[in-house]
Amino acid sequence: MKIDILTLFPEMFAPLEHSIVGKAKEKGLLDISYHNFREYAEKARHVDDEPYGGGQGMLLRAQPIFDAYEAIVKNSQPRVILLDPAGKTFDQAYAEDLAQAEHLVFICGHYEGYDERIKTLITDEISLGDFVLTGGELAAMTMVDATVRLIPEVIGKEASHQDDSFSSGLLEYPQYTRPYEYRGMVVPDVLMSGHHENIRKWRLEQSLRKTLERRPDLLENYEFTEEEAQIFQKIKGDIE
Repeated sequence: MKIDILTLFPEMFAPLEHSIVGKAKEKGLLDISYHNFREYAEKARHVDDEPYGGGQGMLLRAQPIFDAYEAIVKNSQPRVILLDPAGKTFDQAYAEDLAQAEHLVFICGHYEGYDERIKTLITDEISLGDFVLTGGELAAMTMVDATVRLIPEVIGKEASHQDDSFSSGLLEYPQYTRPYEYRGMVVPDVLMSGHHENIRKWRLEQSLRKTLERRPDLLENYEFTEEEAQIFQKIKGDIE
């Protein structure tokens, strides 16, 4: 996968050179570059200006973004992502979708917004949630990390992320490691039994229970299997 990030602060992306994203680069599975679009500004390196019609704050000008984009993309046809609070909310399904792309371009904004004409370049407008950040860099880092870890061979075992919270539509079940007993707290007996089918059923029940307790909204459109439906009714009965 190739990722290009248009930003005024390339130095903010240093954390992406480590951990999973850094390992993906080392394996040759990822080519990621950061581009300061201020370098493409024609007007005394100014990337912002006052909005026509008046109003508060400054807007990013179209020219530096267009010129930076055209210098980077050339003959490619990437998915171009604008980080915008008004965009579609980012989630695990979105990350899985982006992980299928060969080339992603992220445009990180600042100030009060963008010249609307920039959006003619955009294929995806994405938001992390219903809040406003100072700039798009933190959002871009989050989305890149969530996406890159889903590229085949990046993590190593595909099952490592298939069991993640939200990948299945449910929250992940509780997990334990050594020691068996710690400060009076012990590992559930079923996990020590070696009975793989019982462990699978326990994990499924715990996942459903946790989702019901913490994120019931995820279950509103969830398509239960017959087994899950039976377990879910049992859980609801226990609660009632």
